Amino acid sequence: MTSPQAHDNSLLTNARDDAPHAPHAALPDGWLAVESLDIDAQGIARRPDGKVVFIDGALPFEVVSVNVHRKKNNWEAGVVTAIHRESSQRVRPGCPNFGLHEGSCGGCKMQHLHEAAQVAVKQRVLEDNLWHLGKVKAEMLLRPIEGPAWGYRYRARLSVRHVHKKGVVLIGFHERKSRYVADMKVCHVLPPHVNAMMMPLRDLIFGMDARETCPQIELACGDEVTALVLRHLEPLSDGDQARLRAFAAEHGVQWWLQAKGPDTVKLLDADVPQLSYSLPEFGITMPFKPTDFTQVNPHINRVLVSRALRLLDAQQHERVIDWFCGLGNFTLPIATMAREVLGIEGSETLVARSRENLGLNQQGRAQPLAPTQFAARNLFEMTPELLVADGVADKWLVDPPREGAFALAKTLADLHLQPELRGSWTPPKRIVYVSCNPATLARDAGLLVHQAGYRCTTAGVVNMFPHTAHVESMAVFELEKTGR
Repeated sequence: MTSPQAHDNSLLTNARDDAPHAPHAALPDGWLAVESLDIDAQGIARRPDGKVVFIDGALPFEVVSVNVHRKKNNWEAGVVTAIHRESSQRVRPGCPNFGLHEGSCGGCKMQHLHEAAQVAVKQRVLEDNLWHLGKVKAEMLLRPIEGPAWGYRYRARLSVRHVHKKGVVLIGFHERKSRYVADMKVCHVLPPHVNAMMMPLRDLIFGMDARETCPQIELACGDEVTALVLRHLEPLSDGDQARLRAFAAEHGVQWWLQAKGPDTVKLLDADVPQLSYSLPEFGITMPFKPTDFTQVNPHINRVLVSRALRLLDAQQHERVIDWFCGLGNFTLPIATMAREVLGIEGSETLVARSRENLGLNQQGRAQPLAPTQFAARNLFEMTPELLVADGVADKWLVDPPREGAFALAKTLADLHLQPELRGSWTPPKRIVYVSCNPATLARDAGLLVHQAGYRCTTAGVVNMFPHTAHVESMAVFELEKTGR
């Protein structure tokens, strides 16, 4: 995050005017006292004249020296060069690729910060975004959802590059603030068996005829199956296909090939086990393709679904709509509790897959799933007429992408402010909103609370991506008045 606007946002959410400022007078010239941390894990300090300095590698309550590489009228940005007083929350990074050194990996931002402190920072970001962007304060904060901090990343998009000067193939994430691929021999956020494949993968691609034309490998792990999607710009030779098959046999993976767009993805060999993950609490198994959207962290996903459904508290007499339903990650578990469920998603492909998953999970159940339908629709172009046409639902679950659910929230607000548009339609009495972007959650929360007649009863973070700046969260909204 280097743009002026990005830094302004960091200042907005973390360096509040009412925050206590560290004393400066006693510090030697050039030393800075770090007051807080922004979402990109940059320390925030102030010079004696009040100018804000964003510092890579610095933590709250540390006293540091800084090499400034960017100056603006209201802020500066730099990198820590010396730590004169160290934070008690500073830890030794668990990965050799992490740091401020040349060639360091840019995938993780917070490995130098204790895991519990990382969660606290994300909780603070959520609270500050809700207040500063939405003027909303949750009545109660949920306990953060946490899980394994290492070996959790079951989904990843790894860049591939043949570096002629070094005579090697690099596979991994991009370097910090760079388009170059980091020289990663290990990656400890990937599952251990994938981490162990990093060097063999490099050797594999280096030995292929197509090493110049394979820019990406996408990883997708299920409960039992590990899939690797190889993006290739030119047709693969018989020899390269043989090399892929030998690697698959040795390392227990299945190869998928992608010649062009996502619709071209196909298995190298058809007779292989199906990729899937399970939600044991609900007796649900979710088959998926490696290019389908699924949560990166399956351990957290199980807890997330469980908590979301407890908060939703769907009853056997209630109808529920699951907006942005994807493969049915929430829809099918809801169908174990509610009277009727409607899942709506923007992608026709995902809707088709969710219908298949519904049929699969209906088989052999002692208690059948509730009547469940899926529909494809552009949810960024919602209108009051379309929303009313979907019928009355007692409760909603909303799980949008990073763009949020503005059109949905705005339509709810329009129907609240213009009762003549509703007819016999009534709004849901409860909304559980699962978010992967606290800024758009805050924006939508502002609409729901200030214009649509809801109050925010609970909110909390979900540490889906440990060591990164990504903030996943959840909020619950209750209708203030159920009458028209």
